[in-house]
Amino acid sequence: MDPGLESRRAKVRAWGNHPLPVADPEIHEIMEKEKQRQFKGIELIASENFVCRAVMEALGSHLTNKYSEGLPGSRYYTGNQYIDQIESICWSRALAAFGLHSDKWGVNVQPYSCTSANFAVYTGLLLPGDRIMGLDSPSGGHLSHGYYTPGGKNLSASSIFFESLPYKVNPQTGYIDYDKMEEKAMDFRPKILICGGSSYPREWDYARFRQVADKIGAVLMCDMAHISGLVAAKECVSPFEYCDIVTSTTHKSLRGPRGGIIFYRKGPKLRKQGMLLSHADGSSHYDFEEKINFAVHPSTQGGPHNNHIAALAIALKQVATPEYKAYMQQVRKNAQALASALMKRKCRLVTGGTDNHLLLWDLTTWGLTGKCYEKVCEMCHITLNKSAIFGDNGAICPGGVRIGAPAMTSRGCIEADFETIADFLLKAAQITTVVQREHGKKDFLKGLHNNKDIVELRNRVEIFASQFAMPGFDI
Repeated sequence: MDPGLESRRAKVRAWGNHPLPVADPEIHEIMEKEKQRQFKGIELIASENFVCRAVMEALGSHLTNKYSEGLPGSRYYTGNQYIDQIESICWSRALAAFGLHSDKWGVNVQPYSCTSANFAVYTGLLLPGDRIMGLDSPSGGHLSHGYYTPGGKNLSASSIFFESLPYKVNPQTGYIDYDKMEEKAMDFRPKILICGGSSYPREWDYARFRQVADKIGAVLMCDMAHISGLVAAKECVSPFEYCDIVTSTTHKSLRGPRGGIIFYRKGPKLRKQGMLLSHADGSSHYDFEEKINFAVHPSTQGGPHNNHIAALAIALKQVATPEYKAYMQQVRKNAQALASALMKRKCRLVTGGTDNHLLLWDLTTWGLTGKCYEKVCEMCHITLNKSAIFGDNGAICPGGVRIGAPAMTSRGCIEADFETIADFLLKAAQITTVVQREHGKKDFLKGLHNNKDIVELRNRVEIFASQFAMPGFDI
């Protein structure tokens, strides 16, 4: 035998079994700081949540090693017999979570995000330059629905490759103006009409969208990224009764790993109130399945992230439990308790409240911008995000903040806790007002350094947040 054989083997294999603190202490130290930030802070970003230990274990598992381009039973590489089983289970659990029958609905669980999922739908069903129509981003829509700035700059691939025209909310009420939406749709005639948004606090009239889509022969697509957990728990109106395609993230109210998912109708087309529930292509069966699956891979993505798909299957199993329904019920109660507490303190909310998991606080009545307020909150260990309020010139200097309840509800907060959070938020607004008055907007950041009021509020926030356990954390 080669006397150096074992030595060479040892050198090649030396890196493989070092734990993270040994393999990379620098990254480990930063990760530990992030763990403490999550534990000691109040997380109010509406698109964030905390996953369970089992989901984290799947994400950090050996499944990340396997390449599996294609779908179960039709992979480019061999050795996927167990990966096929995991993805097939994920399919069935996804359909079960939303009460869907496999003969009427199909699902693709491979998208890397909901933006990727949305673009895959456009790619599969449209040609470059075809028209789409979604809610305007300052009205609460999402960039992936075709948003471009007032100056005409295209911000996302959806607006670069497809022509879009947004519908908007009524500036007086904050609710979607369905009459104007229909009027625009009749003139613009998009091939895909999109409902759903990222910061809209009210229910969606899917039946009205269905009527408009039928009139113009459009595919009706819902992006339920924010409310998918509420939909699964039957705590809000479901888009599945009316829509042809439904997309979602998997990590927001659904409380799974970060990724996207696409549901699509299959089988014979349905008729509802004498109208064809599909775009006017003349065929009697839906043809979304092959087009969407091909658009995901190979058109827009490579191999799926198998660790994510396994983690999603775990999360979807939880979604089907009574405990998850109770969780989503509590999310709504908490959002409404927070809205009520803020309004009692003379704060103006867009639409005057919320039907779901989030609310929009209009800070313009305080003379503040969302950018300045979110910075003060961040320094006090409260994370939320600036948000455009309809009437703003755009998202560059938004006049409000978006606040969500899912993450802190996952840590065990109930209504009384969110009333305490309302006090913290009001104190942060008062601090922002004082700093802006004393330093102006130009030197605003200078006024935050060594600010005693910020230090005091941060200490109160950390004491409050540290009462609540973090799912999957050993703290």
